[in-house]
Amino acid sequence: MKKKYFSYFQLLPILLVFVASCKKDSNQPTPSATTTGFVTLGLYEYSNVTGGVTNRRVFIPITQIGSVLTSYLSAFDTGSTGMTMDATGILPPSYITNNGFVIAGDSLVYNGITVTTQQAVISYGSVGGQIQEYGNLAYATVKIGDSNGSVTTGRIPFFLYYKVVDVTTGKNMAAHSNDVFGVAPGVSFTNNAIGSPLSYFKLSNNLTNGFKLALFNRSAFGASPTYVAGLLTIGLTSGDLSSSMFVMHPLIYNSQGGYSPNIAGTINYNGQSVPATILFDTGSPSVSVIENSAATSNITTLPANTNVTLTTSKGFS
Repeated sequence: MKKKYFSYFQLLPILLVFVASCKKDSNQPTPSATTTGFVTLGLYEYSNVTGGVTNRRVFIPITQIGSVLTSYLSAFDTGSTGMTMDATGILPPSYITNNGFVIAGDSLVYNGITVTTQQAVISYGSVGGQIQEYGNLAYATVKIGDSNGSVTTGRIPFFLYYKVVDVTTGKNMAAHSNDVFGVAPGVSFTNNAIGSPLSYFKLSNNLTNGFKLALFNRSAFGASPTYVAGLLTIGLTSGDLSSSMFVMHPLIYNSQGGYSPNIAGTINYNGQSVPATILFDTGSPSVSVIENSAATSNITTLPANTNVTLTTSKGFS
């Protein structure tokens, strides 16, 4: 989905997200769920500096798709819904062209991966550029995590893309340069068969379907991906659901995309108070965008040391 919201990566110390089974079109194959108990996985933290700006990202390892062993790090993205994966290194090169997949019948089946004929384009980004992925709806089991700890999903829908394009330059980007593990609630605006990969787990009776993120280790953001244990927990306990543990924000249901990850709030800066729809987004590594309809110019960079206060409708500030 295209992100056009206020996004502020630093304001994600602890995140709690409920996920539910997603609506599917009646003509879609039924994903299968895998039963699991309480699972805690580590993620990889990474940062680089581009144009004097530090970009901090969080990645999750994808180590098997279907029966194909892989070793890719996918961006752990709380601001979009659905997993996207480059087909390079997963399907044979003879099945991949710059114009699409080579599918003889109604689907392509390879090593436990089913690629349907349903095509789409997913756009990421807004201010400063846009990236577009071209691909198809696909189904497979997915192993997330690595030798430090892992769990395998049932057969789930995801977006398999054959090319990724930098819209600014019009050129193809490197393979796997924009793999996304989107864990926002609801379904993908590109294809409503696709939900968060974490929403397909069938959890033990004493757990609620959902996940939580622990406080990121700021010192672990470095020039190479650094493994940090215990950041992601799949499955929520009754203690997690207590309002004494978290500031709870009910989400708004949208008929197209399901429950939106956006939260109502207010942003104050330079004496202005702006009603806001806030997206807490690990997928936007450095840029925070405030849309103010009363602004006197289209795009303005706030001066260094500008005091910006964000307060949600439930009092998180």
